[in-house]
Amino acid sequence: MGRYKSEEFRQEAVRIALTSGLTRRQVASDLGIGMSTLNKWVTSHKEIDVVSVDDQRLAAENERLRREIRILKEERDILKLSRLENDPVNHF
Repeated sequence: MGRYKSEEFRQEAVRIALTSGLTRRQVASDLGIGMSTLNKWVTSHKEIDVVSVDDQRLAAENERLRREIRILKEERDILKLSRLENDPVNHF
């Protein structure tokens, strides 16, 4: 049988799940709860304002920055490959 988690713990788990950018599976694992439990908490806390406007803005900004980083890494990798292919010294 599972252990009881306080309402404060549940709300914080929901806030993390909705704003951290981590997958729910990762959040659940990090918090030591089941994914289905976390999903139930997220669903049941939709009526409560768990995530502040500032948290929502930060989450959106974090997501934008993650996308930008991913794109920049892809561009860097393409440039590295192009440089290696055009460098006569480094032919394999």
